[in-house]
Amino acid sequence: MKIDELLNLAAESRASDLHLIVGVPPMFRIDGELRPAENWPVLQREDIEALFNEVANQRQKEIFKRDLEVDFAYTLQSGGRGRCNACLQQGSISLAIRLLAKTIPTAEDLGLPEIIKELITRPRGLILVTGPTGSGKSTSIAAMLNHLNTTHKRYVVTIEDPVEYVHQNKKCAFSQRELDSDTHSFLNALKYVLRQDPDVILVGEMRDLETASAVLSVAETGHLVLSTGHAPSAAQSVERIVDLFPPHERVMAQSRLASTLIAVFSQVLVPRISGGRVAAVEIMLANSAVKNLIREGKPFLIPNTIRTNSNAGMKTLDDALIDLYRRGIITKDYVFAFCQDAEDVNKTLRAGNH
Repeated sequence: MKIDELLNLAAESRASDLHLIVGVPPMFRIDGELRPAENWPVLQREDIEALFNEVANQRQKEIFKRDLEVDFAYTLQSGGRGRCNACLQQGSISLAIRLLAKTIPTAEDLGLPEIIKELITRPRGLILVTGPTGSGKSTSIAAMLNHLNTTHKRYVVTIEDPVEYVHQNKKCAFSQRELDSDTHSFLNALKYVLRQDPDVILVGEMRDLETASAVLSVAETGHLVLSTGHAPSAAQSVERIVDLFPPHERVMAQSRLASTLIAVFSQVLVPRISGGRVAAVEIMLANSAVKNLIREGKPFLIPNTIRTNSNAGMKTLDDALIDLYRRGIITKDYVFAFCQDAEDVNKTLRAGNH
């Protein structure tokens, strides 16, 4: 069995991920559910070792041997790409491959809020896209950068682990750097990035104190910075960044974040009635009220501020889900499965029926 054959089959099945684990057939994640590939045998240890040797280059194999796990990207002969993770389980290799679209989708394709087109053209500040693993954060950022690439002349430096979507130089010029092969760490790359004369910088993830502090420093120097996080809401995104800092530095971190933040988009992928999945997106714009709450260390009050500023383009995740339901895109069951306040959603839906 060949990896390209499996990945092409996964793509034809509209799978978002391919899982290769000893003892079961290849598994596809389709619309969020794991399903075995039909008419494929149970995978043996040597099958997965052979598939891993197909996708990984020598350097990646060495990292895997040293660290017992590795992240990397793989390009199919057909031109598609996959984001791969290899790890050991019970002494055998386990492979998870996220399938990436051959072409970078547009904001319209993804149903992203229209305001992202204006925000991505800002000259400076920090934009965060957050949500659970597998919620489409990288794809949303790729769509935002793609819009910039077709409308403005900017130099964009990305620091990723690994590089997922490869951008062609249209109006923008791109320098896409990958951890391990192009730089040792996010922190190291950020240390030197300002000497590269960038306009826009994408930092794959703010995963530790050093990276978070460096991201804020770069945003403070008058550059547009994009990054991702795993928090399930805009308010918790703010909280988690501040919590990365030691207690005696948090007041300063709150002030720095408040002064640089432009917006937080927090998203989940929800199954559509028609098949496939759609992003439900919470939108928090850093207006003066939000900035004050961040400075004062009161992120728990942010959801209420989002609700009261809906006319300015803000939207809670629950309102985004209700909107998708009212437009006939998702079912009511999925509204309740993904919402944050079921009681409040129930009241809103009941009020809308009168």
